Amino acid sequence: MKRLPIFVVLFLIFYGCSQNTEEVPVIEEPEIVLNEYHLQVDTLSEYKAKVGKSSTFSDILHPFKVTYNEIFNIVDTTKDIYDFRKVRAGNEYAAYISADSLAELKYFIYEIDPVEFVVLDFTDSLLNIYRDKKEISVVEKTTSGTIDISLWESLTSMGASPVLALDLSEVFAWQIDFFAIQPGDSYKVLYEEKYIGDELVGLGDIKAAEFTHRGEEHYALLYKQGMDDYFDLDGNSLRKAFLKAPLKFSRISSGYSNSRLHPILKYHRPHHGIDYAAPRGTPVSAVGDGVVQVRAYKGGAGNYVKIKHNGTYTSAYMHLWKYAKGLKVGSKVRQGDVIGYVGSTGLSTGPHLDFRFYVNGQPVNYLNVKFPPSTPVKKENFNKFASVRDSLKNILDTVGVVVAVEELIAGVEESTPANN
Repeated sequence: MKRLPIFVVLFLIFYGCSQNTEEVPVIEEPEIVLNEYHLQVDTLSEYKAKVGKSSTFSDILHPFKVTYNEIFNIVDTTKDIYDFRKVRAGNEYAAYISADSLAELKYFIYEIDPVEFVVLDFTDSLLNIYRDKKEISVVEKTTSGTIDISLWESLTSMGASPVLALDLSEVFAWQIDFFAIQPGDSYKVLYEEKYIGDELVGLGDIKAAEFTHRGEEHYALLYKQGMDDYFDLDGNSLRKAFLKAPLKFSRISSGYSNSRLHPILKYHRPHHGIDYAAPRGTPVSAVGDGVVQVRAYKGGAGNYVKIKHNGTYTSAYMHLWKYAKGLKVGSKVRQGDVIGYVGSTGLSTGPHLDFRFYVNGQPVNYLNVKFPPSTPVKKENFNKFASVRDSLKNILDTVGVVVAVEELIAGVEESTPANN
């Protein structure tokens, strides 16, 4: 076989390449747009509403041409995914219907809460039912202020969610008695807000907080050591063996005393407990892990619960309105578990909790007991913790404390010379 001369080969290559210089057109794929329920519904008609006051699942679904027999089968076969007999008034739902004359239901969505929802997918011959969640964006925010009336009032006046007050009280539950916070106390908080689109749907973690109580600074820094926990600047855990108080946001109406005038009996006798005045029905929590020793009506103590925490510590809760569901002698409780509700049973002039604490069987003033901290940051983790600590503290240091209006007015009045 004869070989072509080299110049012929080069010519053919060059000529062939020169004939293929036209660009191949790029076909762009159409963008798929999904809605908040992660569905492509741009060709469907949308209907949104809220569950009526007395509406049932049948009332909601039947107008979309779903038969009662089909609805019964859905309810009966999907209990493990969601029990549609428990739809709640006010919750939102959405229906997506074909835009033709048949107006067939393609998707039905019921919102369990602002984030989670259930999808009924009718697009196939077999109904597909599943749970899903909306996309949540997390935004870090800071707020600060001084206490004039209450922590709740201060936070809401700054535009923050009142839920933040509850979250802060839980973070500092072992360091600060929130029944004793006073005007002039201050706080700085770095926390997360959760959004779906532009709608605030809840709070995330408190990342860092500084709370100044009676001139003493308390820090809480979120750090993951096996599990998320809060630590102070030195790496000590804020979590203690016992809570600072057995209930939230009330006031101490009577303290520990060896001689108190009893409001009903009208003579002086020891009161080896702390009275927390609170509305009837306020939840009462176990101050620590333990086992229920007593759950009974005890004369002047009324409905009474006694918890043995270990060989040293015991706590008692008196005048309860009622006990927590399922609570009985021998029940194991965890710190923070609700064990009953504030009442006025026994010798009592009004709803309150008489809380008592015992060390080796002897009553003590709970407010004066010093408990050791829980597990600190491990030595091998301390350098990483220190880096996180410094970063969070730098953010808090840049947050200026907003002074209450009443304090500003008082400061102006003090600095203004009196007219002679």
